[in-house]
Amino acid sequence: MLFFLDTANLDEIRTADGWGILDGVTTNPSHVAKENMPFLDLVREICRIMGDRPVSAEVIGTDRDTIVAEARKLVRVARNVVVKVPCIKEGIRAISILSKEGVRVNCTLNFSAVQALMAAKAGATYISPFVGRLDQIGHEGMLLVREIRQIYDNYGFPTQIICSAVRHPEHVRQAALAGAHVTTMRFNIMEMLFQHPMTDAGLKQFLDDWNTIPENLRKF
Repeated sequence: MLFFLDTANLDEIRTADGWGILDGVTTNPSHVAKENMPFLDLVREICRIMGDRPVSAEVIGTDRDTIVAEARKLVRVARNVVVKVPCIKEGIRAISILSKEGVRVNCTLNFSAVQALMAAKAGATYISPFVGRLDQIGHEGMLLVREIRQIYDNYGFPTQIICSAVRHPEHVRQAALAGAHVTTMRFNIMEMLFQHPMTDAGLKQFLDDWNTIPENLRKF
């Protein structure tokens, strides 16, 4: 499973990139609003940091023609741009045009398996089910991921599932078990993946025991 960072913060991206496990970045208008930087310049810099790895940048338009026009501008920013398009009727219409032009699309704000089916039929590269938001209204968000995976496997759709709006490391584990191709997560959640109290306790014990060995016997 691939790990994407869900942010538009350059410092977070550079730090996570240094961990050696970062496969891509997803942004959205809410993330961009926090950064006080011209939108296209910000996307360009994120793409530069990520090299060939995908960077999702979202359109603002809500009608087909505006979405298509904005998408065409975004893909000219860098070759690794993936255009995020909302999972609405006009978005699906736009995806069907963009996919034929070879534009990679991340269909976002997905909350049902039928929406995901339509996105795949339109040619979306990625579908982004928002599991955490479903959990918050009393639905099992990860069930949606499993349903989408089943449908895509049934019919051989190449669209990849990005498990999105994850709230904690347990969502990451569940996404991997459900067969999501990608999990995108905030910086603090990715950082939590490294942490386990038993690892810390075990490492402390090993180092304490190592320090009991005479110095002349513990040289590398």
